[in-house]
Amino acid sequence: MSDQQNHTSTPPPKIARVYLRVSTAKQDLQRQETIIDQAKAAGYYVAGVYREKASGARADRPEFLRLIADLQAGDVVIAEKIDRVSRLPLPEAERLVASIREKGARLAVPGVVDLSELAAGANGVARVVLESVQQMLLRLALQMARDDYETRRQRQRQGIDLAKIRGCYRGRQPDTQRRAQVLALRTAGQSISKTAAMTGYSVAQVKRIWAERPGTS
Repeated sequence: MSDQQNHTSTPPPKIARVYLRVSTAKQDLQRQETIIDQAKAAGYYVAGVYREKASGARADRPEFLRLIADLQAGDVVIAEKIDRVSRLPLPEAERLVASIREKGARLAVPGVVDLSELAAGANGVARVVLESVQQMLLRLALQMARDDYETRRQRQRQGIDLAKIRGCYRGRQPDTQRRAQVLALRTAGQSISKTAAMTGYSVAQVKRIWAERPGTS
C-alpha cells in the first residue's frame, strides 16, 4: 500500500473569534469570559477576543468593527447571546450580520440554531429550505433583541416620568470618575478613539469632555 493510500487527511482547525460586550463602563465583562474556555473546550482555536463597553444599539463599536476587519474565511464569531452582537433595528442588524458572512465567516450564538453545515451538505430543495429556516431564525432573534431594548427604554422613560411627577427626578448625573479617566488618558497621549474604547464613552463624548477640560477657552 502506498504512502498516499496510508495518508489520512487532517480536518482544518476550527477558528473562533470571541466577542464580549456590556453596555456601560460600570458593568463587568468577567461573567462572559467563560465563553472563551467553552470555545476552547469545544475544539476551537481562539484567534482573538474582543472586549467592549458600548451599547449594542450602536453600529460604530470600535472593537466589533476591528473583529469584522480581522475575520478570515471559515472563522466563527462567538458571543454569549445575540443581543451582545446587536440591539440595532432589524435592517441595520441584518447588514451587520451580512458583514460577517461577506468575510466567509459565520455567527455562533446560543439560542440561534446553526443550520449552516447541514445546508452546505444539502442540495436542491433541501438546501433552499434549510437556508430559509436559518435566515428566519436569525431574523427572529435579532428582532427579539431589538424589542427587548425598546421595552427597557420605555420602562426607563416611564420611571423618569413618574419621578418627575413625584418631584424627585434629578436627571442623569455626570460620572466624574470616568470623565477623569478620559482626561488622564488624553493627557497621556491616547487617541480619541482609543480613549473612547477604554472608557466606554462614544467618540463624540470624549471630544466634548476634552474640549470642556479646565484651562480651555
